Amino acid sequence: DTATHAQPGRAAGQHPPAWQRRLRRFGYAGRPRSDVRERLVPPYPEPGTRLWEALGAAPPAAARIARWTGWGGPLLVALFAGLLRFWRLDSPHKVIFDETYYAKDAWALLQLGYEGTWPKNANAKIMADPQQIPLSDAAGYVVHPPVGKWVIAVGEQLFGLTPFGWRFMVALLGTASVLMLCRIGRRLFRSTFLGCLAGALLAVDGLHYVMSRTALLDIVVMFFVLAAFGCLLVDRDQARARLAAALPLAPDGTARPDAEVAARLKLGARPWRIAAGVMLGLATGTKWNGLYVLAAFGVMTVLWDIGARRTAGARRPFLSVLRRDTPWAFLSTVPVALVTYLATWWGWFANSGSYSPRTGWTHSGYFRHWAETPTSQGGGGYSDHGPLAWLNPLRSLWHYEHEVYKFHVGLNDPHIYQSNPWSWIIQSRPVSYFYESPSPGEAGCPKDATEKCAREVLALGTPLLWWAACFAVAYLLFRWALRRDWRAGAILCGLAAGYLPWFLYQERTIFNFYAVVFVPFLCLAVAMMVGAIVGPPGARENRRVVGTVAAGVLVLLIFWNFIYFFPLYTGQTLPMDQWRARIWLDTWI
Repeated sequence: DTATHAQPGRAAGQHPPAWQRRLRRFGYAGRPRSDVRERLVPPYPEPGTRLWEALGAAPPAAARIARWTGWGGPLLVALFAGLLRFWRLDSPHKVIFDETYYAKDAWALLQLGYEGTWPKNANAKIMADPQQIPLSDAAGYVVHPPVGKWVIAVGEQLFGLTPFGWRFMVALLGTASVLMLCRIGRRLFRSTFLGCLAGALLAVDGLHYVMSRTALLDIVVMFFVLAAFGCLLVDRDQARARLAAALPLAPDGTARPDAEVAARLKLGARPWRIAAGVMLGLATGTKWNGLYVLAAFGVMTVLWDIGARRTAGARRPFLSVLRRDTPWAFLSTVPVALVTYLATWWGWFANSGSYSPRTGWTHSGYFRHWAETPTSQGGGGYSDHGPLAWLNPLRSLWHYEHEVYKFHVGLNDPHIYQSNPWSWIIQSRPVSYFYESPSPGEAGCPKDATEKCAREVLALGTPLLWWAACFAVAYLLFRWALRRDWRAGAILCGLAAGYLPWFLYQERTIFNFYAVVFVPFLCLAVAMMVGAIVGPPGARENRRVVGTVAAGVLVLLIFWNFIYFFPLYTGQTLPMDQWRARIWLDTWI
């Protein structure tokens, strides 16, 4: 019996190591006994046709429909998300919250190539009829890189400096991120259903929804981080497929581990990892917290390579990866991300402006000529002639970045909506982006109302989704630590990279909406937990029925919760008693 059930890569009759036997007491399952090719690249299950045949489709047509669900399902979920996000996108028809910075900076990039300055009454003039745009070409001091503002600027180029214009691209990226998450979940879980469920949960998360309808930068960071994660997943599958194809075959046609192949095989070009480097460079070029994700994903992809070579039979997989894969992994991500980041400053570099002894440098970005400015005037004092003069723009940018860094780490001005990252996971302190109290008979407030109504845009994650995610994260920790489930580890890596770095800055003024960067990974966690609740395909029928009902109830409650809070996400006018009924916690006010 021992010989029959020997694990791949272990001789018949050889018992598992003692540490594995001890961990089994706590639920450790060990490696599955299967073809090494299937362990390296698990196949997608054949899509079922029973549903489509029950609906009247002939078997050949049902088979075609089932095959199309791999893209058809995600596209339908994305269509649903898009309809939600673009519905009355210009409401409230005002400049809300930090749109006052990024919408105007985006317009300045379009007009000047760098961020200009605006008077204090600029918002009123922009929203006036006829519109006035009081943009000055004097350089403005900004504390975030330009990528997110260039993204917002695309919508303004298409639709003008209007609420719809500056929200258009964030709504588009929010919709596209739902499509991406469906496909990422499908690849991660090898299940179209669980992938579409993860995307649907993202579509009805209140924080992601509000951020997809507000011209802020964090949704742009989220999009590029998720895109990088998806690129690395594709790269993982392709690299493992190359390993699997190179392994020798046993007489029964199954692949067997081979230490020589696993240790020495070159995996060739890996364009998806380069694409991930570009995405992470764009994320960092939007906000600097992308740097933490770059570091975490770099470690993750190297660990994936170690696991692949170990599964293929390498005796010393760490050394094999160190020699064969790690240098290329570094070059494919870090330098690529750095070059991408520098390229995003092209507008700042290109607009060198002009110099006048009376006014100094004009028509150029902030600190653009710091390096050539005399030290007596607060500059770097470098010569604008000589063999190293070409480095002056980079020196100026370095100084600018250093000043911005000092600003960020020293930002501790109190704000009414600031929150500690400990509270984010339970959404105890959301941020109100917009609030007004219409009088009876105004702005949709009933004429017979006994008091003023409330109209608010509250950046609140769907509470039941986030609270369920707390249990899902605990489940994933179990799966990762005791079941060696790489999928759980990958999701936890994305969550940790977007969340844990903020604990280093608990004294800084930070806000709950920064959590939107890791919302997709919370949705993946909940989808994975739902799959476990439903039960494995081989489970007893009663177990599957009970699990399906429990999972269905949970998902329906999350959808109901989103519908219930929908008026708070979209700025609809509510009678005061209905508004109070939706304020479940005192800290939400």
